[in-house]
Amino acid sequence: MNNWFEWHGDDLLLKLRIQPKAAKDGFVEPYGDLFKVRITAPPVDGKANKQLQRFLSNAFRVPLSHISITSGTHSRNKLIRISKPQTIPSELQGVA
Repeated sequence: MNNWFEWHGDDLLLKLRIQPKAAKDGFVEPYGDLFKVRITAPPVDGKANKQLQRFLSNAFRVPLSHISITSGTHSRNKLIRISKPQTIPSELQGVA
């Protein structure tokens, strides 16, 4: 069983491990009870969090307002809530 995601009704909760200042944005692989995600933005002034939200908004085809950081705003480990995702990215379909 995967511990890095959980459905709460129509909302998807993701436990993520963020790698800021990466060469490109992308899903990487399961990382223990988390899923590793690379983000190009640096972890300065909330830039990595904003880039993560934009990346997830595009990946799950939801408005930016449907992505919220529930916990971990100042940490690499984050709990993300995605309200009513329209799709599951292909990179996650084989591991979810």
